[in-house]
Amino acid sequence: MTNENVCILLPTLNEEATIGQVIRDFRSEGFDNILVIDGNSKDQTREIAKAEGARVVVQTGKGKGQAIKQSFDLIEEDYIVMADGDGTNLASDVHTVLSPVLEGKADHVMGNRLVNYEKGAFTRLNLIGNKVINKMFGLAYGLWLNDILTGYRAFNKKAIKSLELKKLGFEIESEMTIESVKKDLRILEVPTTYLARHSEGATKLNPLKDGFRIGATIYKMAKIHNPLFYFGILGGIFIAAGLFTGTFVVVQWFQGVTRIPMAILTTLLILAGFQMFVFGIMSDLMVSIHRENMRFLRKLSEDKDKL
Repeated sequence: MTNENVCILLPTLNEEATIGQVIRDFRSEGFDNILVIDGNSKDQTREIAKAEGARVVVQTGKGKGQAIKQSFDLIEEDYIVMADGDGTNLASDVHTVLSPVLEGKADHVMGNRLVNYEKGAFTRLNLIGNKVINKMFGLAYGLWLNDILTGYRAFNKKAIKSLELKKLGFEIESEMTIESVKKDLRILEVPTTYLARHSEGATKLNPLKDGFRIGATIYKMAKIHNPLFYFGILGGIFIAAGLFTGTFVVVQWFQGVTRIPMAILTTLLILAGFQMFVFGIMSDLMVSIHRENMRFLRKLSEDKDKL
């Protein structure tokens, strides 16, 4: 296996300050097959990338997610390494990220930026948000990873064909990780270095807005993978609301005021909450049975291919 069978994928948007050096760094590591998928940059990003010998494709839509989906359809190589075009990833880490995939130890490798990051690479809000999202992911999917939002990843052909991606924005990283868990792919985290952003490169991520979207993606996609988590949260909200209104009803009753409509509402909220929990338990049982059946069928298919 040579590096010719590996495609370096660099999604970009207005990265003229860094894209040239990023391409040169990957080429110095022995990777000449570089695809730049550009989101209609207003600066010289595409011209610089072409001058450095990269293949440049302008994405047909908007958003990082759409760019990655389009790229996966274009790339024919057996292995893909995805990195950011803003110079925050070290090209020399490519071997650490790619090796487990080449060695057959993993289908999807993620570079953990939180192990070693340069001062100023993350704001305090970014760090807090990352920790919250990673904890939420672990609770929902039972796989405790450290950095599900990393942009430094490696995939084999099996992973690329398995991922059914729909998100168009920055939720794409969490969706790729969730899809890998759902498709029972072998996931591995490796330590990587994360550098501070170039002074002329502005971030496209809105910590609050995009953080909310990422959290919503994790929660919504848990409906199929972990329904007990999904419906359990809904049930908890209903029960909490019922306890709140119920407390008010009891206090008013001790004061000689009867709140019959609110008492009925309290009862309905608490019953709905418990029903959500029961529905979640039943759904979780069905999902577990389905997952075991799929694993059994997948194993039969793999054994058949070996024969």
